[in-house]
Amino acid sequence: MLANTKAMKSKSTLKQLLEDFYTQNGIPKDGGVDDKTFVFSVFGLSPNLPNPKFRREALHIHDIQHVLNNQDTSWKGEGYIAGWEISTGMWKHFKLGVMSLWAMGYSLWIYPKSVFKGFKKGTNKIGVIDLNKSKAEFMKMEFAELLRLTKKEKSLNRNLFLLPLFIFWTIVSQFIFLFPLLTIILLGYIIL
Repeated sequence: MLANTKAMKSKSTLKQLLEDFYTQNGIPKDGGVDDKTFVFSVFGLSPNLPNPKFRREALHIHDIQHVLNNQDTSWKGEGYIAGWEISTGMWKHFKLGVMSLWAMGYSLWIYPKSVFKGFKKGTNKIGVIDLNKSKAEFMKMEFAELLRLTKKEKSLNRNLFLLPLFIFWTIVSQFIFLFPLLTIILLGYIIL
């Protein structure tokens, strides 16, 4: 039964898989790409945040990564994807990289193993954003093709460098995540 499901998934288009992903995770049609705001649940709060153009334009890429890695939208799944994004080079895309680093920083406090697993898997993958495909091209693409395109031809044995790389990005992500708090503390010292 499971093999049949994998075979069906590999022949499905990303458009079909994304529609299923949105339904399973209670996400609006097309990922809410046309919405002016989005709800972001963190620290037990669910503020309505602005949905900037750069985020709307890349939302399908982030969601495709969830489908590719079979991760839901819980913080455990988001942590996995944040780790995967950083190790595949999402940080090269500044605004998106900051968002990924913030998510990685937050997730490390609650699901560190998930972040590490995503990071480790991503070290030998090509990031979806780096495939330089249009949204229309992705929507027509079969899942099996995405698997083929994201696999690096030459897998690197990064075991030697994996832990130092992860530690480096952990420090960077914690700085990004804690920056607002550190700023408030610093301003408090300056004002007092």
